[in-house]
Amino acid sequence: MDVKQTSVDTGEIDRVVAEVSDRGFGILSGTFTEQELTELELELADAQRRVVVGALDARHGTVILDDPDATIDGQPFAHYVTFATDVSPLAAEAVGRPALVEVARRYLGPDAWLLDDGIFGVVYQDARPGPGSAYSRIGWHTDHQSGPHLAMWPGLAFTIHFDATSPANGFLRILPGSHHGGTEGIPLGFERVPGEIAVYADRGDVLFHHSDLWHAAARATDDGAAAIRRHLRGSWHGGARLEAGHGTDDFIKNARR
Repeated sequence: MDVKQTSVDTGEIDRVVAEVSDRGFGILSGTFTEQELTELELELADAQRRVVVGALDARHGTVILDDPDATIDGQPFAHYVTFATDVSPLAAEAVGRPALVEVARRYLGPDAWLLDDGIFGVVYQDARPGPGSAYSRIGWHTDHQSGPHLAMWPGLAFTIHFDATSPANGFLRILPGSHHGGTEGIPLGFERVPGEIAVYADRGDVLFHHSDLWHAAARATDDGAAAIRRHLRGSWHGGARLEAGHGTDDFIKNARR
């Protein structure tokens, strides 16, 4: 693809960094063209298909986050493609966009690094409801809880949205400012949290959130195509870099599904 770098105003990057610092999250818009999004989602959907049929190395699927017996409309289905940047050149280009890198390094410091070669890497996620679905919602958690023993924190997660979010296909639940404190009192499931808000994203938006932010994802209220919620997600880190190939033996699955 002949990449057209869209222009993102420096003031927008300033705004996102300030919002992450204050509220724990911020949304950057205008980074990708519609053509770029379409080509990227097609390449990732093909990788997802190859995971299902066993045409990709097993490291690109996950039995920790997904159910190998998951089905949608009676057909085998993979909700995740792990290490997506290794099988999608367009994904590798997308997560390396200057605007995304600038936000991460402005917030975490100039030595911030992208977690793309360890644990799950950069992940393509496809959430949708259904009787055979293994991924339609996620309970309250912080990213830090998945590896509190690791020295890679703090972190800044990013999510590139392919589908605009809404009650129909699910949305992010966030407790603003919770990254300033700990996890005492964080629910173990999907309970309502006083002060929580719904955060909606448009197609192409990039949502950043702090690794200590309390967040959860609501289940879609619709069915079928209207309930699909797809995104590409990864994280930047400001602590000690993990060794390449760091696996999932010490990963703590702390969020209910």
